[in-house]
Amino acid sequence: MARMTAARAAVEILKREGVRDAFGVPGAAINPFYAALKASGGITHTLARHVEGASHMAEGYTRTHPGNIGVCVGTSGPAGTDMITGLYSATGDSVPILCVTGQAPTAVIHKEDFQAVDIAAIAGPVTKMAVTVLEAAQVPGVFQQAFHLMRSGRPGPVLIDLPVDVQLTEIEFDPDTYEPLPVYKPAATRPQIEKALTLLGESERPLIVAGGGVINADASELLVEFAELTGVPVVPTLMGWGAIPDDHELNAGMVGLQTSHRYGNATFLESDFVLGIGNRWANRHTGRIDVYTAGRKFVHVDIEPTQIGRIFAPDYGITSDARAALELFVEVAGELKAAGGLPDRSGWAAAAQEKKARLQRRTHFDNIPIKPQRVYEEMNRAFGPETRYVTTIGLSQIAGAQMLHVYRPRHWINCGQAGPLGWTVPAALGVAKADPEASVVALSGDYDFQFMMEELAVGAQHKIPYVHVLVNNAYLGLIRQAQRAFDIDFQVNLEFENINSPELGVYGVDHVKVAEGLGCKAIRVTDPNELRSAFEQAKKLAAEHQVPVVVEAILERVTNISMSTTNDISNVVEFEESA
Repeated sequence: MARMTAARAAVEILKREGVRDAFGVPGAAINPFYAALKASGGITHTLARHVEGASHMAEGYTRTHPGNIGVCVGTSGPAGTDMITGLYSATGDSVPILCVTGQAPTAVIHKEDFQAVDIAAIAGPVTKMAVTVLEAAQVPGVFQQAFHLMRSGRPGPVLIDLPVDVQLTEIEFDPDTYEPLPVYKPAATRPQIEKALTLLGESERPLIVAGGGVINADASELLVEFAELTGVPVVPTLMGWGAIPDDHELNAGMVGLQTSHRYGNATFLESDFVLGIGNRWANRHTGRIDVYTAGRKFVHVDIEPTQIGRIFAPDYGITSDARAALELFVEVAGELKAAGGLPDRSGWAAAAQEKKARLQRRTHFDNIPIKPQRVYEEMNRAFGPETRYVTTIGLSQIAGAQMLHVYRPRHWINCGQAGPLGWTVPAALGVAKADPEASVVALSGDYDFQFMMEELAVGAQHKIPYVHVLVNNAYLGLIRQAQRAFDIDFQVNLEFENINSPELGVYGVDHVKVAEGLGCKAIRVTDPNELRSAFEQAKKLAAEHQVPVVVEAILERVTNISMSTTNDISNVVEFEESA
């Protein structure tokens, strides 16, 4: 039997579980793991500038391809505590990432030793498992269990905390005979699917709501096939955007209070039946439950049994992985169609498309300063259907979701549940690392960008190119708009006159100088007619220099973006005229 340190055994398991990349920051208590990482080879490491950034890089990496699991590495404290936001984000969006932390020696963990913190207790509420391994011989089993848990049921993150003496202890371990544990995913039964289709068949105006679970299960093609078989229009959620192409005749648009389409809400409010697959009825999708559920029946399919009935009780619930359910939905629907047992939904689908044609928001404005809607119009022209968009939260994300176009799964990579500011830069780096040939385009408001803009240096150092669209109004735009209900405009204004860049006026931070100082390229645009050429130049600069390229659009200070102020999807306020 081979003898090696527990840290080396952990690295060998990572490789055999399919890990090829890791993101992190070394430190004294995790250095044995880093030594094993170097000695073993086979895993590329990207050095972050902030450990929270490493966790978001791991998230972006996981979200890019089916089967990916991003790994972030650091010490237990403060690196592990920095990574809690990434773990929270990952657990909220059902994203498996592995956080490996280095702890103080076992003998002094409870003696207030330097940087010793009970990181397992801190991480417990936002992970599927968080454990400090006190016996070196348990390390292989804990890592094996970690990958099993991350992939089984509802995916999610795991934290493994390794005291430095545990990492250094030699154990017996044979990497050549290591095997991953079988992944458990619940699967729907045929009688369950038949009952769901019976309920669907009894309706006149049905919809399918496709959530992020469809994309997690790599089941988007099955979703489209099922929709085409039945003729039922599809509403993707924000996390499910891309599961059906935006230009598909059965795409009915997104529904919700903010990241929604006018036509999506209008069609939903006319529906009488909803089949939700891999979605969690998030509050910004549903708004008021009484409005959302009134006059319609619901079937809910979800991989997590406790998710069914969590927000409201459906008429029928099925615990199943989205792919397993959709395979049966396609099989049974195909048999029904061949037997003439499916209703004709063409009139209902056509009505949804008529709304889609009629209820578009205006994007073309020639104003200076630039109106944000024009930025998204030009992005649609400059960046093709192969583009992977990355964004997190704010008016920029909301307007982007209302106006951009997404055609493929995993091409809208968005932090949905947690929405931490600063997520976008590191997540985009993780996406670009996972798919080096992709066209990666990040979208940030100025405040999101400023939270972790130091991670741009990671892209410069490690030659990770992508384009970052930065819409700058020197405001916390979403919070400012929310404060209208309180008749205040308080502590949301970022304006100041920069003594080193007087040409900016009151727009404060000189993002071009910052980006250039971090080794990247940057372009500032003040005229909407120059946006398209700036985007084209940015693509060329990123390809030529292999670094992130920032395109900063100087926006009008105040823009109100369409959203509901009453938590009601039937009452979304439109601030601009229709297209």
